[in-house]
Amino acid sequence: MRIVVLTGAGISAESGVPTFRDADGLWEGHRVEDVATPEAFDHQPGVVHRFYDERRSALHAVEPNPAHRALARLEEALGDNLLVVTQNIDDLHERGGSTRVLHMHGELRSALCRGCGGRSPWDGHLAHLPPCPACGEAELRPDVVWFGEVPYEMDRIQTTLDRTDLFVSIGTSGAVYPAAGFVQYAGRRGARTLELNLMPSEGTHLFDEARHGPASELVPAWVDELLR
Repeated sequence: MRIVVLTGAGISAESGVPTFRDADGLWEGHRVEDVATPEAFDHQPGVVHRFYDERRSALHAVEPNPAHRALARLEEALGDNLLVVTQNIDDLHERGGSTRVLHMHGELRSALCRGCGGRSPWDGHLAHLPPCPACGEAELRPDVVWFGEVPYEMDRIQTTLDRTDLFVSIGTSGAVYPAAGFVQYAGRRGARTLELNLMPSEGTHLFDEARHGPASELVPAWVDELLR
């Protein structure tokens, strides 16, 4: 069986990954959208860098949860027949044991050079404007897909969805495109579709089946079913 799993913020929230959103949707007086666009970076690079530097530092305080580890266990059984596509920019899938992970919105532990286009592994801060390891220019930015930018590897995702037997969405709102459209795309090509989410999402009605509850409980139980 060929499976594509889409994961969203809900799978990492149970690990304590901070959202940096409070009740009024602000971060230090800024709307989150104001630190997640190319225009924001052009106008206030220091603020944007600090926002992502803090998120990168926060990764050291969180660990993968049973949902991440269950997907790694599924990968052990399915190999190349499983692809995890994540909207998350943390590294909890990898630390949980998964190796076939596609980060469609980029990665916190990576830096993108606006000069040469190179992507470099990155664990430190970027606010002090370090040089690019590839070209030496001080043009590094967070390797994160911002509002108005095209997600990574959309062609690969589409090709994999074309031939998948089962599409599973875990911990997503069903509101952010293009990921929110994957269920319909996969369904039109004959795949069964399953939602595993804390509560019904905006797209729950589009799935063949939906199960609701904590990802740390639902995902291991689902993997156990598949591997029996």
